[in-house]
Amino acid sequence: MKVFSLTSISAVLAASGFAHGALVSYEAVLSGPAESPPNASPGTGIAMVDIDTTAHTVRYRAAFSGLLGTTTVAHVHAATPAPFAGTAGVATQTPSFPAWPAGVTSGSYDMTFDTTLGTTWNPAFVTANGGTPLTAEAAFASALAGGRAYFNVHSSLFGGGEIRGFLALVPTPSSLGVLALGSLFACRRRRR
Repeated sequence: MKVFSLTSISAVLAASGFAHGALVSYEAVLSGPAESPPNASPGTGIAMVDIDTTAHTVRYRAAFSGLLGTTTVAHVHAATPAPFAGTAGVATQTPSFPAWPAGVTSGSYDMTFDTTLGTTWNPAFVTANGGTPLTAEAAFASALAGGRAYFNVHSSLFGGGEIRGFLALVPTPSSLGVLALGSLFACRRRRR
């Protein structure tokens, strides 16, 4: 039976990127039934948020289609009182992400922002969360990690939002590797 040393485990974790862990990715499936209140829009989409609290950046990517209305604004709301439920104020730029594709029923978006700049955040979100861009970044990262943030696409037909989805952690290859290592150790322990 092979015995793993702490050094070899540390090397595997470091090579996998687990030891660095600053970049965390979240994903949401967007739909009308996920809105609050739910609606019957056939529109769908996917949104991704990558936050790096070491580099102080946040990247938003989204693709959507089939909206009944034409897009007006889009942003991320945070933090809801309960995970994966409810509503919250806008955390990101208001009224919308810069260069968001407005006036369309389908489109895509990809933009990265510096989280140390006040312009990255809704001023009300900054004020409510410590008063600085870095405290807003920390509050936003916490809301994402807790399942208390959602991506919302508003349209001319649904002013309160046509499609939305709560952002959930995307497992990374490194975290999957750690889970696999944990399973391996658990199996080896049971065999003894």
